[in-house]
Amino acid sequence: MSGVLTLQVKSDEAGMRIDRWFKQRFPQLGHGRLQKLLRTGQVRVEGKRVKSGTRLEQGQKIRIPPIDPSPPKFEKVTPVVSKADAKDLKDRVLHQDEDVIVINKPSGLAVQGGSGLSRHLDAMLDALRFGAEDKPRLVHRLDKDTSGVLLLARNASVARILTNAFRTKTVRKLYWAVVVGVPQASEGFVDLALAKLPGQHGERVVPDAPEGKKALTHYRLIDQAGGKAAWLAFEPLTGRTHQLRVHALALGTPILGDGKYGGREAFLDGEDIAGRLHLHARALRFPHPAGGFLEIKAPLPKHMLETFKALGFDERQEQELFIEVNDLG
Repeated sequence: MSGVLTLQVKSDEAGMRIDRWFKQRFPQLGHGRLQKLLRTGQVRVEGKRVKSGTRLEQGQKIRIPPIDPSPPKFEKVTPVVSKADAKDLKDRVLHQDEDVIVINKPSGLAVQGGSGLSRHLDAMLDALRFGAEDKPRLVHRLDKDTSGVLLLARNASVARILTNAFRTKTVRKLYWAVVVGVPQASEGFVDLALAKLPGQHGERVVPDAPEGKKALTHYRLIDQAGGKAAWLAFEPLTGRTHQLRVHALALGTPILGDGKYGGREAFLDGEDIAGRLHLHARALRFPHPAGGFLEIKAPLPKHMLETFKALGFDERQEQELFIEVNDLG
Protein backbone atom coordinates (compact mmCIF):
# COMPACT_ATOMS: atom_id res chain seq x y z
CA MET A 1 0.00 0.00 0.00
CA SER A 2 1.46 3.36 -1.01
CA GLY A 3 0.36 6.69 0.49
CA VAL A 4 -1.49 7.50 3.71
CA LEU A 5 -5.04 6.17 4.16
CA THR A 6 -7.79 7.25 6.52
CA LEU A 7 -10.28 4.50 7.35
CA GLN A 8 -13.41 4.65 9.48
CA VAL A 9 -14.38 2.13 12.17
CA LYS A 10 -17.46 0.11 11.13
CA SER A 11 -20.35 -0.64 13.46
CA ASP A 12 -19.35 -4.30 13.86
CA GLU A 13 -15.78 -3.25 14.73
CA ALA A 14 -16.79 -1.09 17.71
CA GLY A 15 -15.11 -2.28 20.90
CA MET A 16 -12.35 -4.09 19.02
CA ARG A 17 -8.72 -3.56 20.08
CA ILE A 18 -6.75 -1.67 17.48
CA ASP A 19 -4.15 -4.44 17.14
CA ARG A 20 -6.92 -6.93 16.34
CA TRP A 21 -8.47 -4.43 13.96
CA PHE A 22 -5.19 -4.26 12.03
CA LYS A 23 -4.90 -8.05 12.06
CA GLN A 24 -8.32 -8.27 10.44
CA ARG A 25 -7.93 -5.41 7.97
CA PHE A 26 -4.22 -5.85 7.17
CA PRO A 27 -3.30 -9.50 7.80
CA GLN A 28 0.00 -9.03 5.96
CA LEU A 29 1.18 -6.59 8.64
CA GLY A 30 3.23 -8.43 11.26
CA HIS A 31 2.93 -7.80 14.98
CA GLY A 32 6.40 -6.32 15.32
CA ARG A 33 5.88 -3.87 12.47
CA LEU A 34 2.53 -2.75 13.84
CA GLN A 35 4.04 -2.12 17.26
CA LYS A 36 6.70 0.07 15.69
CA LEU A 37 4.07 2.06 13.77
CA LEU A 38 2.10 2.59 16.99
CA ARG A 39 5.19 3.43 19.04
CA THR A 40 6.39 6.04 16.55
CA GLY A 41 2.95 7.62 16.22
CA GLN A 42 2.49 6.78 12.55
CA VAL A 43 -0.87 5.19 13.38
CA ARG A 44 -3.33 7.63 14.92
CA VAL A 45 -6.99 7.52 15.94
CA GLU A 46 -8.80 10.84 15.61
CA GLY A 47 -5.35 12.44 15.37
CA LYS A 48 -4.09 10.98 18.65
CA ARG A 49 -1.41 8.42 19.42
CA VAL A 50 -2.75 5.07 20.64
CA LYS A 51 -1.47 1.81 22.10
CA SER A 52 -2.14 -1.72 20.88
CA GLY A 53 -4.84 -2.29 23.52
CA THR A 54 -6.86 0.81 22.65
CA ARG A 55 -10.54 -0.01 22.07
CA LEU A 56 -12.15 1.50 18.99
CA GLU A 57 -15.49 3.27 18.69
CA GLN A 58 -17.83 3.31 15.71
CA GLY A 59 -17.09 6.14 13.28
CA GLN A 60 -13.58 6.90 14.54
CA LYS A 61 -11.07 7.75 11.84
CA ILE A 62 -7.79 5.86 11.78
CA ARG A 63 -4.68 7.14 10.04
CA ILE A 64 -2.91 4.32 8.20
CA PRO A 65 0.67 5.01 7.08
CA PRO A 66 2.10 3.44 3.90
CA ILE A 67 2.37 -0.33 4.40
CA ASP A 68 4.54 -2.55 2.23
CA PRO A 69 2.24 -5.30 0.91
CA SER A 70 5.12 -7.77 1.02
CA PRO A 71 6.14 -8.44 4.64
CA PRO A 72 9.86 -8.90 5.44
CA LYS A 73 11.20 -12.42 5.09
CA PHE A 74 11.61 -12.85 8.84
CA GLU A 75 7.89 -12.36 9.46
CA LYS A 76 5.49 -15.26 9.16
CA VAL A 77 2.56 -15.11 6.79
CA THR A 78 -0.65 -16.73 8.02
CA PRO A 79 -0.89 -20.04 6.16
CA VAL A 80 -3.89 -20.93 4.04
CA VAL A 81 -6.14 -23.48 5.74
CA SER A 82 -5.52 -26.89 4.22
CA LYS A 83 -8.44 -28.74 2.64
CA ALA A 84 -8.05 -31.50 5.21
CA ASP A 85 -8.16 -29.10 8.17
CA ALA A 86 -11.09 -27.19 6.65
CA LYS A 87 -13.09 -30.39 6.14
CA ASP A 88 -12.29 -31.64 9.64
CA LEU A 89 -13.43 -28.35 11.23
CA LYS A 90 -16.68 -28.30 9.25
CA ASP A 91 -17.34 -31.90 10.25
CA ARG A 92 -16.93 -30.83 13.89
CA VAL A 93 -19.66 -28.19 13.82
CA LEU A 94 -22.27 -29.00 16.48
CA HIS A 95 -24.48 -25.96 15.94
CA GLN A 96 -24.61 -23.06 13.48
CA ASP A 97 -26.91 -20.06 13.09
CA GLU A 98 -26.61 -16.39 12.10
CA ASP A 99 -24.91 -15.43 15.38
CA VAL A 100 -22.86 -18.35 16.63
CA ILE A 101 -21.01 -21.49 15.65
CA VAL A 102 -20.26 -24.26 18.13
CA ILE A 103 -17.63 -26.88 17.38
CA ASN A 104 -16.26 -29.99 19.06
CA LYS A 105 -12.58 -29.06 19.40
CA PRO A 106 -10.22 -32.02 19.00
CA SER A 107 -7.68 -32.89 21.66
CA GLY A 108 -4.17 -31.80 20.65
CA LEU A 109 -5.17 -28.66 18.72
CA ALA A 110 -4.22 -25.37 20.37
CA VAL A 111 -6.88 -22.66 20.28
CA GLN A 112 -4.40 -19.83 19.72
CA GLY A 113 -0.79 -19.56 18.60
CA GLY A 114 2.20 -19.19 20.88
CA SER A 115 5.94 -19.44 20.85
CA GLY A 116 6.97 -22.01 18.24
CA LEU A 117 3.34 -22.91 17.51
CA SER A 118 2.21 -22.38 13.92
CA ARG A 119 -0.79 -24.73 13.74
CA HIS A 120 -3.72 -23.58 15.84
CA LEU A 121 -7.47 -23.12 15.58
CA ASP A 122 -7.41 -19.31 15.36
CA ALA A 123 -5.45 -19.57 12.11
CA MET A 124 -8.06 -21.93 10.65
CA LEU A 125 -11.24 -19.98 11.35
CA ASP A 126 -11.55 -18.76 7.75
CA ALA A 127 -12.79 -22.27 7.01
CA LEU A 128 -15.88 -21.57 9.13
CA ARG A 129 -17.12 -18.38 7.45
CA PHE A 130 -19.95 -20.23 5.67
CA GLY A 131 -20.41 -17.28 3.31
CA ALA A 132 -20.21 -14.57 5.99
CA GLU A 133 -18.12 -11.44 5.43
CA ASP A 134 -16.17 -11.96 8.65
CA LYS A 135 -14.51 -15.07 9.99
CA PRO A 136 -15.83 -16.24 13.39
CA ARG A 137 -14.21 -15.01 16.58
CA LEU A 138 -13.07 -16.85 19.69
CA VAL A 139 -14.91 -15.87 22.86
CA HIS A 140 -13.39 -18.39 25.29
CA ARG A 141 -10.59 -20.95 25.39
CA LEU A 142 -9.86 -24.62 25.95
CA ASP A 143 -6.43 -26.06 26.74
CA LYS A 144 -4.61 -27.65 23.82
CA ASP A 145 -5.13 -31.19 25.13
CA THR A 146 -8.74 -30.65 26.24
CA SER A 147 -11.43 -31.62 23.74
CA GLY A 148 -15.04 -30.55 23.51
CA VAL A 149 -17.50 -27.68 23.17
CA LEU A 150 -16.02 -24.42 21.90
CA LEU A 151 -18.21 -21.39 21.16
CA LEU A 152 -17.48 -18.94 18.32
CA ALA A 153 -19.13 -15.59 17.56
CA ARG A 154 -19.88 -14.79 13.93
CA ASN A 155 -19.35 -11.02 14.23
CA ALA A 156 -17.86 -8.44 16.60
CA SER A 157 -21.13 -7.36 18.22
CA VAL A 158 -22.05 -10.96 19.11
CA ALA A 159 -18.51 -11.50 20.38
CA ARG A 160 -18.94 -8.61 22.83
CA ILE A 161 -22.24 -10.01 24.10
CA LEU A 162 -20.83 -13.50 24.63
CA THR A 163 -17.57 -12.27 26.16
CA ASN A 164 -19.62 -10.34 28.69
CA ALA A 165 -21.73 -13.46 29.37
CA PHE A 166 -18.59 -15.40 30.27
CA ARG A 167 -17.31 -12.50 32.36
CA THR A 168 -20.56 -12.21 34.33
CA LYS A 169 -20.82 -15.99 34.77
CA THR A 170 -24.15 -16.41 33.01
CA VAL A 171 -22.51 -19.22 31.00
CA ARG A 172 -22.35 -22.69 32.55
CA LYS A 173 -19.61 -25.14 31.54
CA LEU A 174 -19.58 -28.86 32.25
CA TYR A 175 -16.55 -31.12 31.83
CA TRP A 176 -16.19 -34.88 31.96
CA ALA A 177 -12.96 -36.42 33.19
CA VAL A 178 -11.58 -39.85 33.91
CA VAL A 179 -9.41 -39.66 37.02
CA VAL A 180 -7.03 -42.08 38.69
CA GLY A 181 -8.50 -43.13 42.02
CA VAL A 182 -11.86 -42.22 43.54
CA PRO A 183 -12.58 -39.07 45.59
CA GLN A 184 -13.61 -39.63 49.23
CA ALA A 185 -16.89 -37.74 48.81
CA SER A 186 -19.15 -38.46 45.85
CA GLU A 187 -19.99 -34.77 45.44
CA GLY A 188 -18.63 -31.50 46.68
CA PHE A 189 -16.64 -28.35 46.04
CA VAL A 190 -12.95 -27.63 45.67
CA ASP A 191 -12.23 -24.11 46.88
CA LEU A 192 -8.53 -23.62 46.30
CA ALA A 193 -6.86 -20.40 45.14
CA LEU A 194 -4.43 -20.76 42.24
CA ALA A 195 -1.37 -18.86 41.05
CA LYS A 196 0.69 -19.08 37.88
CA LEU A 197 4.42 -19.70 38.06
CA PRO A 198 6.91 -19.57 35.18
CA GLY A 199 9.04 -22.65 34.71
CA GLN A 200 11.67 -24.28 32.55
CA HIS A 201 9.03 -26.43 30.87
CA GLY A 202 6.36 -23.75 30.56
CA GLU A 203 3.86 -22.08 32.82
CA ARG A 204 2.63 -24.06 35.80
CA VAL A 205 -0.33 -23.42 38.10
CA VAL A 206 -0.01 -24.10 41.83
CA PRO A 207 -2.27 -23.79 44.90
CA ASP A 208 -1.43 -20.51 46.59
CA ALA A 209 -3.89 -19.04 49.08
CA PRO A 210 -1.97 -15.82 49.91
CA GLU A 211 -1.03 -14.82 46.35
CA GLY A 212 -3.37 -16.84 44.14
CA LYS A 213 -6.75 -15.98 42.66
CA LYS A 214 -9.94 -17.57 43.95
CA ALA A 215 -10.82 -20.79 42.14
CA LEU A 216 -13.98 -22.80 42.83
CA THR A 217 -15.10 -26.07 41.24
CA HIS A 218 -18.17 -28.23 41.83
CA TYR A 219 -17.64 -31.94 41.16
CA ARG A 220 -19.71 -35.10 41.32
CA LEU A 221 -18.97 -38.78 40.88
CA ILE A 222 -20.86 -40.46 38.04
CA ASP A 223 -19.27 -43.93 38.08
CA GLN A 224 -16.16 -45.75 39.22
CA ALA A 225 -14.11 -48.76 38.21
CA GLY A 226 -13.43 -50.34 41.57
CA GLY A 227 -11.02 -48.08 43.40
CA LYS A 228 -8.61 -47.53 40.53
CA ALA A 229 -10.44 -44.94 38.41
CA ALA A 230 -13.54 -42.77 38.35
CA TRP A 231 -15.68 -40.79 35.94
CA LEU A 232 -16.27 -37.30 37.30
CA ALA A 233 -18.31 -34.31 36.16
CA PHE A 234 -16.72 -30.94 36.87
CA GLU A 235 -18.37 -27.54 36.72
CA PRO A 236 -15.83 -24.72 37.14
CA LEU A 237 -17.43 -21.71 38.82
CA THR A 238 -14.36 -19.61 38.07
CA GLY A 239 -12.18 -19.65 34.97
CA ARG A 240 -8.57 -20.05 36.05
CA THR A 241 -5.86 -21.59 33.87
CA HIS A 242 -5.59 -25.38 34.42
CA GLN A 243 -8.14 -25.06 37.24
CA LEU A 244 -9.72 -28.50 36.80
CA ARG A 245 -6.38 -30.25 36.47
CA VAL A 246 -5.05 -28.76 39.72
CA HIS A 247 -8.35 -29.18 41.57
CA ALA A 248 -8.59 -32.83 40.50
CA LEU A 249 -5.11 -33.36 41.93
CA ALA A 250 -6.20 -31.66 45.17
CA LEU A 251 -8.96 -34.29 45.48
CA GLY A 252 -6.24 -36.93 45.36
CA THR A 253 -7.44 -38.06 41.93
CA PRO A 254 -5.27 -36.67 39.10
CA ILE A 255 -6.86 -36.60 35.67
CA LEU A 256 -5.85 -39.67 33.68
CA GLY A 257 -2.98 -38.81 31.30
CA ASP A 258 -2.10 -35.52 33.04
CA GLY A 259 1.60 -36.09 33.56
CA LYS A 260 2.24 -32.34 33.92
CA TYR A 261 0.41 -32.18 37.25
CA GLY A 262 -0.08 -35.77 38.32
CA GLY A 263 3.28 -37.23 37.30
CA ARG A 264 3.40 -41.02 37.21
CA GLU A 265 0.34 -41.20 39.46
CA ALA A 266 -1.76 -39.93 36.54
CA PHE A 267 -1.39 -43.18 34.60
CA LEU A 268 -2.84 -46.66 35.08
CA ASP A 269 -0.15 -49.33 35.12
CA GLY A 270 -0.89 -52.48 33.19
CA GLU A 271 -3.94 -51.03 31.48
CA ASP A 272 -4.29 -50.78 27.71
CA ILE A 273 -5.41 -47.16 27.96
CA ALA A 274 -4.23 -44.13 26.00
CA GLY A 275 -1.77 -41.90 27.84
CA ARG A 276 -3.50 -38.74 26.60
CA LEU A 277 -5.33 -36.24 28.81
CA HIS A 278 -8.84 -37.48 29.65
CA LEU A 279 -10.59 -34.12 30.04
CA HIS A 280 -13.53 -33.19 27.81
CA ALA A 281 -15.71 -30.07 27.68
CA ARG A 282 -18.96 -32.02 27.57
CA ALA A 283 -21.55 -29.22 27.54
CA LEU A 284 -22.06 -25.48 27.43
CA ARG A 285 -25.19 -23.50 28.33
CA PHE A 286 -25.15 -19.86 27.29
CA PRO A 287 -27.52 -16.95 26.66
CA HIS A 288 -28.10 -16.74 22.92
CA PRO A 289 -27.83 -13.20 21.48
CA ALA A 290 -31.24 -13.68 19.81
CA GLY A 291 -32.86 -14.57 23.15
CA GLY A 292 -33.21 -17.52 25.46
CA PHE A 293 -30.54 -20.04 26.40
CA LEU A 294 -28.85 -22.62 24.19
CA GLU A 295 -27.35 -25.84 25.54
CA ILE A 296 -24.92 -27.80 23.39
CA LYS A 297 -23.10 -31.02 24.22
CA ALA A 298 -20.16 -32.67 22.45
CA PRO A 299 -19.56 -36.41 21.97
CA LEU A 300 -16.45 -37.88 23.55
CA PRO A 301 -13.20 -38.14 21.58
CA LYS A 302 -12.04 -41.55 20.43
CA HIS A 303 -9.41 -42.10 23.16
CA MET A 304 -11.95 -41.37 25.92
CA LEU A 305 -14.58 -43.59 24.30
CA GLU A 306 -12.05 -46.43 24.28
CA THR A 307 -11.19 -45.77 27.93
CA PHE A 308 -14.88 -45.73 28.88
CA LYS A 309 -15.27 -49.12 27.23
CA ALA A 310 -12.17 -50.51 28.92
CA LEU A 311 -13.33 -49.35 32.37
CA GLY A 312 -16.98 -50.27 31.88
CA PHE A 313 -18.39 -46.74 31.90
CA ASP A 314 -21.60 -46.10 29.96
CA GLU A 315 -22.25 -42.60 28.60
CA ARG A 316 -26.00 -43.16 28.93
CA GLN A 317 -25.62 -43.38 32.70
CA GLU A 318 -25.37 -39.60 32.91
CA GLN A 319 -28.93 -38.39 32.43
CA GLU A 320 -28.59 -34.82 33.64
CA LEU A 321 -25.86 -32.50 32.45
CA PHE A 322 -26.33 -29.42 34.60
CA ILE A 323 -27.79 -30.02 38.02
CA GLU A 324 -29.14 -27.45 40.42
CA VAL A 325 -26.89 -26.92 43.42
CA ASN A 326 -28.26 -24.90 46.33
CA ASP A 327 -25.03 -23.05 46.91
CA LEU A 328 -22.74 -22.61 43.93
CA GLY A 329 -20.45 -20.32 45.90
